[in-house]
Amino acid sequence: MENEIKRLEEELQRDFQEVKSPKDLETLKIKYLGRKSTFTQLFSRIPTLAKEERGVWGKKLNAFKQKITSLLEDKTIQVKNKQEKIDLTPPSVSLEVGSRHILSTVSTKICSIFEKLGFTIIEGNEIEEEWYNFEALNIPLEHPSREAFDTFYLNIPEKNQGKYLLRSHTSPSQIRVMQDAKPPLAVISPGRVYRPDEVDATHSFMFHQIEGFVVDEDINFAHLKGVLLHFAHEFFSTDVELRFRPHFFPFTEPSAEVDISCIICKSGINKLKKGQKCSVCKGKGWLEILGCGMIHPKVLKACGIDPKKYKGFAFGMGVERIAMLKYSIDDIRLFYENDVRFLEQFSL
Repeated sequence: MENEIKRLEEELQRDFQEVKSPKDLETLKIKYLGRKSTFTQLFSRIPTLAKEERGVWGKKLNAFKQKITSLLEDKTIQVKNKQEKIDLTPPSVSLEVGSRHILSTVSTKICSIFEKLGFTIIEGNEIEEEWYNFEALNIPLEHPSREAFDTFYLNIPEKNQGKYLLRSHTSPSQIRVMQDAKPPLAVISPGRVYRPDEVDATHSFMFHQIEGFVVDEDINFAHLKGVLLHFAHEFFSTDVELRFRPHFFPFTEPSAEVDISCIICKSGINKLKKGQKCSVCKGKGWLEILGCGMIHPKVLKACGIDPKKYKGFAFGMGVERIAMLKYSIDDIRLFYENDVRFLEQFSL
């Protein structure tokens, strides 16, 4: 058997030198490791040997098999490298790879901050009914925002909940969630909203809002402050401070508008040249970012929630305004002009 292995090894070396293609390799593999190969036949003779010789020849044959396998692997790499050809085809025109729009990126970032606090993300309807957009939010019939010059009403037959319209804020999402689910609730709702405003550097007839609210027992204004301060620190900087100013919203009581300390001049900490005003806050030191307040008891009651047992807070912010403050953008129209030179500055 030893002479046969030696002869087979010599034959193997000669055959390997003549291999030039993957097809030759496959033929060689069948010849030496196939079911009918000489090597397989040698293996089948082991049981016929004396007991003390079986282990010795079994080890030798296994070692020889590993050698064959190793040679095949090395030869496969060599053949593959020789087979590779130089591609002389002219290069194609390079394609511009798209990226997420800055408003999508900012909206996702905002939502992710609140999601980590336990808020659930829910997107509402862009086409709404009057009851959800106004009445359930304690906005009376005579309120100016319900006039045609402040709301996009749609020419769709009315139903029980009044006229159809393009929602003017994301707050209707709050109503629908509170109707369908029981407290405790913590929801964040992003989406487009529509108002017939004249387009200028700070206004658009379509823009993006993010509505957030929490309803549970023993909720108070301190919880609202804590949540918003955490958001400001996560999104802007741990250096910013918040200022709450009393305000009025029909759907919250008490209500407040929230300012952050200017992220450029830092409320005057970064001294400017004499007579020079900060280009962002115009020297005021504060920038308005959102509105908020404790959910009005009438709103809770309209949704079937007992206002004596449960309390809640709500807040709403404009994504465009947040992005403009974050990146010092001075014209809202830049977001919608599709100027690649502008948009690619914010691509990730």
